[in-house]
Amino acid sequence: MRKYHAKKLDKEALYPYQPWKITEQEFLINTNHHNEAIFSLGNGYMGLRGTLEEDYPGSEDTTTPGFYINGVYASEKIIYGEEAPNLPQKGQTIVNLADWSEINLYINEEKLNLLKGKIHDYKRELDLKQGLLRRKIIWEDRQGRKIEIKITRLISLSREHIGAIRYQFKAINFSGKISVNSALNGDVRNHHNLREKRALEVIESKTDTNTGHLLHKVKTSNFKVAYVVEHLLDEYSKDNCEISKRSSDNRIDWIFEISAVEGEEYTIDKIVGINHCKEEAENPLSAARASVARASITGFENLVEEQAEFMSGYWQDVDVKIEGAEALQQAFRFNAFHILQAAGKDGQTSVAAKGISGEHYEGHYFWDTESYILPFFAFQRPEVARNLLLYRYNTLDKAKKNADRMRLNGALYPWRTINGEEASGFFMGSTVQYHINADIAYAVNLYYQVSRDQEFMENYGLEILIETARMWLSLGSYIPMRDNKFCFNEVCGPDEYKPGVNNNAYTNYMAKFNLDIAIKMAEIIKDKSPEKYKRVAEKIDLTDNEIDRMREVAEDIYLPYNEELEITPQDDSFLYKNPIEVDNIPEAELPLVKNWHPLIIWRYQVIKQADVLLLMLQLGDQFSRDLKIRNYDYYEPKTTHDSSLSPAIYSILASEIGYKNQSYNYFMQTARLDLDDFNENVYQGVHTACMGGTWLALVQGFAGMRMFNNKLYFHPHLPDGWDKYQFRLRFKGSQIEVTVKENEAKYMLLAGEKVEFKHYDQLVVLEESNLCQELEI
Repeated sequence: MRKYHAKKLDKEALYPYQPWKITEQEFLINTNHHNEAIFSLGNGYMGLRGTLEEDYPGSEDTTTPGFYINGVYASEKIIYGEEAPNLPQKGQTIVNLADWSEINLYINEEKLNLLKGKIHDYKRELDLKQGLLRRKIIWEDRQGRKIEIKITRLISLSREHIGAIRYQFKAINFSGKISVNSALNGDVRNHHNLREKRALEVIESKTDTNTGHLLHKVKTSNFKVAYVVEHLLDEYSKDNCEISKRSSDNRIDWIFEISAVEGEEYTIDKIVGINHCKEEAENPLSAARASVARASITGFENLVEEQAEFMSGYWQDVDVKIEGAEALQQAFRFNAFHILQAAGKDGQTSVAAKGISGEHYEGHYFWDTESYILPFFAFQRPEVARNLLLYRYNTLDKAKKNADRMRLNGALYPWRTINGEEASGFFMGSTVQYHINADIAYAVNLYYQVSRDQEFMENYGLEILIETARMWLSLGSYIPMRDNKFCFNEVCGPDEYKPGVNNNAYTNYMAKFNLDIAIKMAEIIKDKSPEKYKRVAEKIDLTDNEIDRMREVAEDIYLPYNEELEITPQDDSFLYKNPIEVDNIPEAELPLVKNWHPLIIWRYQVIKQADVLLLMLQLGDQFSRDLKIRNYDYYEPKTTHDSSLSPAIYSILASEIGYKNQSYNYFMQTARLDLDDFNENVYQGVHTACMGGTWLALVQGFAGMRMFNNKLYFHPHLPDGWDKYQFRLRFKGSQIEVTVKENEAKYMLLAGEKVEFKHYDQLVVLEESNLCQELEI
């Protein structure tokens, strides 16, 4: 590990180590922005940043209020300094929607303000086990009156259109008037990216005593979003409360005025239903009303119980237990919780780079999802992985149009997108990354191998594989100066610091994989389900001659190797660039993406993120251990890890080749990246792909799990200082539990009839007569 990154591991923890909680013990302006991302809540459909309920007392540059719906965006024309043919014309940016969480409290006329008066007690905690965010405050105003406030917030994981807040307060040393002002604020704006920050217009607003609604329209994309609010008071609060309301075109306020009695607790529950639609003729209000009505009948406590039940089932499948490393135990659960919150589950949305926790990266989906997050779900919650791939199928037609834009056949998936169209105007970082096609094909195959979901492959997967494979046939060409091998020129691999190169090794190998798996699946389905194959072939004009052409090209693809250095060259030009090691770059100039002109970066042997090393992992059965060692030794000193995707891959490969210290350090950088804010940018939103990388680094790194040719392999070891770790996997309809101790690995069949795999070179078969096996490591 380079010095620049090693120093990050020395940072003091920002939160106390707790196995199931993230706790803020003091309200500080300088940590507020960071906490807004850490304490964000979501359910894959919508997400709310961890802003305070009361008006924020700090400066605007220390807060980014945000409520978002995954996939709801505004669209603006992309402005180019200089035009060129066939560039993307319109971008997509996730929209900051109405703030429904606002609740202000007044003692007489004095407003709760954490920077005024006196705070006697303060705690905010994210309960990972229950899926709840709680706050407790004891505040004394300037008149000496003390009040205790307890707030519980949730975004329902079982009712995707419901959010709720329970607001409880108690006068500690006085009796008198307490007012609670609950609002639905539609006067909001985006804080980043959009030129027209106010992307919304209110087209309907109505209020009643305890209820009300707003209906927004996104000006540039015609999405409509409905918010319906209902307040529920406990019987004691009802008897002592006067309710008034006021409204404008874009804001509704409910004022609950209570004659508080010293020592008595009062409770107001705020239930909110949010729905959206895209079609002009549709109106989401009725659906939002129905969601709120059902939730209000059952009540807030029932929502909490449902949340706990949902989370219990989730943790049964995905919880990684670590003994002997409390910082990492906390990190694993935090990361798994945020991955769950970020993942679209409807087949129409995916996982944005920041999840639903911030506006940065504009709510865009990248190839990160398929490579870093989808394996997490495929092996633990395969139904979510399936829906993430259905998103790619449902945007396949737009990928075909994108290929046509680049004069290519088949489909070309975009680098960054929400609606399936390329949203990036920087073609040297976006369209040039043709490898994205192969990454999606790899994910389709991974899901199929794990799940054996034949219906998915026949109805959706095969079509994706063929259309992505077709692109490679039209992108590449036979080059006489490369022994007439089939080459791919002007491409970019995962390392974005080397765009527009020829024969990027990752791209070439993965293109071959894409072609090979398309051929293989076509043959399997043609043999097993000839009618299904015929239907797909007729739909996409697939012929036997085209399959033969794919086979011919796959065999002829140029696969780089440098005989002199005995390594895999990243591309045709990398070894001929100016050599440099990261340790020799002044730390003030890192990350390079913020400090060096692209042309400066391009002329050096410097790497942003794992490229050849990612290839060594994904197609690892094609490369020897010695080659992996040589590649690691060559590329690791040259890698800046300016992308959070990178350390996990280096951790996994370091585990495989026996570099245990480096493996653990890169693992730590991955696991606690957000909690300890190693990159000092978590305020922008959490790093979802890095979170997926944490799981990969343990399961593929320390446990040595690989899956090649429909077979599962384990090569486990226990990191120094740990007592044991344990995780669960699903594979071909079965579920197993893996427990690794100092000299022993235990494999247990939890569900399913039979599962086979290899522990090192030993075949293990778990079935009814042999449910558990303990083996030496």
